[in-house]
Amino acid sequence: MDTVAQANDQIHQTPLSNDEEVFDLLDILLVLTRNRRMIGLATLVSLIAGIVLSLLLKPSFTATAIILPPQQSSSSSALLGQLGSLASLGGGSAASLGLKTPGDMYVGILQSRTIADDVIAKFNLRDIYKEKKAEDTRKALKSHTEIEVGKDGLIRISVTDHDPNRASDITNGYVSELYKMNSHLAITEAAQRRVFFDEQLDSEKKALAAAEEDLRVTEQKTGLIQLSGQAQMIIQTIAQLRAEIASREVQLQSIRTFATDQNPQVAVLTGEISTMRQQLAKLENDQQRQVQPGNTPAGRIPEDSLEYARKLREVKYHETLFDLLSRQYEAARIDEAKSAPVIQVVDYAVPPDKRSGPKRALILAVFIAVGFGLASAKVFVEDAIRRVQQIPTQAAKMQDLFSQFRRKY
Repeated sequence: MDTVAQANDQIHQTPLSNDEEVFDLLDILLVLTRNRRMIGLATLVSLIAGIVLSLLLKPSFTATAIILPPQQSSSSSALLGQLGSLASLGGGSAASLGLKTPGDMYVGILQSRTIADDVIAKFNLRDIYKEKKAEDTRKALKSHTEIEVGKDGLIRISVTDHDPNRASDITNGYVSELYKMNSHLAITEAAQRRVFFDEQLDSEKKALAAAEEDLRVTEQKTGLIQLSGQAQMIIQTIAQLRAEIASREVQLQSIRTFATDQNPQVAVLTGEISTMRQQLAKLENDQQRQVQPGNTPAGRIPEDSLEYARKLREVKYHETLFDLLSRQYEAARIDEAKSAPVIQVVDYAVPPDKRSGPKRALILAVFIAVGFGLASAKVFVEDAIRRVQQIPTQAAKMQDLFSQFRRKY
């Protein structure tokens, strides 16, 4: 022990040259050994603080849901292809946008502000997290949530909360909101056609009601008129042909929402419409000749009969067109349902029965390391200052530095 003490005194009494290292491994061990009680006490106090903190922290629970995103064959692949085309125009690629798989795209949707706001409103998280502003509530929710794509391609949604039931409810809430968002964003060719035919169908429904009302008013004014079988047949044929033309024109407008005039379907429909218009013109001319005096054995159809025939023709036309549009609308709706991306839930979240935090062992390890590190840093700084003060020139500079510091503050 005397030898160690003499070595310590020699270290502190011997001035150091500029070329000499201030610390070496032996010096570090000697400094730690000499101040072991203070370092040990500081580490113990830090350990006790860590124990108290770990006991005061509320237990937390993590619930996890696992979903299987749509595969490349679904419309998500088409969306990725569109993004890739847009990126190529800018000299990049889909990978440069961070979208490598459909799973990455759905993770981005799950992390969107819209879904976060819906989840916050559904579970009243602003009051639970005690946040006044919406942005702060979103940040709090994000800190409690983890969404990632595993190497197996499955998306894992994990939510941590002090209440195990609420943790599982919020996790499953993310799944429900993804279903809604996925249906809303499924804008495919079939969806565009369905929306288009829905608008046309609604408009035609109003037109049919107006035509039926006009026919009713005409019947009340002229009385019920019985037309000949030939006249009835011509009216029915004209109405059917007009409805077919209108139906194809609607279909042509629908295709033009996503195709150009060079599309083969556009060319075919344009030719069919032109041919049908020629047939319609011929039938209307035949009808005009039929209603002229002396052209039929039954004689001339009165003016009231002609007006009634026109109103009846309008009703037949709108009935036939409404029927054709209804069929096309149903076909587009079925196509949309088939082409919508399918999200499959592998595991719904259940209330966890084992807490996920706080990690007491980690907390204690951190506090021990912090206590030991701060105490060690303190003794090393003090020892370094003491060593520097043994060098006259360095001591003078340090004294001058302290004097300026005191003068300034």
